[in-house]
Amino acid sequence: MRTWQIERRKRTRHLIELGGLVVKAGIVDLTGDDRAMIYGALLWMAEKLQSDQGQHARAFWTAKGKQAFAAERATDTPTIS
Repeated sequence: MRTWQIERRKRTRHLIELGGLVVKAGIVDLTGDDRAMIYGALLWMAEKLQSDQGQHARAFWTAKGKQAFAAERATDTPTIS
């Protein structure tokens, strides 16, 4: 297999995993699969991370994500909050 094919598959897997997080968080259902709304929310997150509140948001969101992953592992069911 060629190097570019391997890299393309890695990138594709990465993008699929990120999309899975959007579904796992319930965003698709909550927005009615409104891609403009989802994209807008992601842009808002990016702005927040670049602001003077970025470190706080990063710490808060990381802790919340870790808590959700831990709860999911403990119950063996997906968590949506």
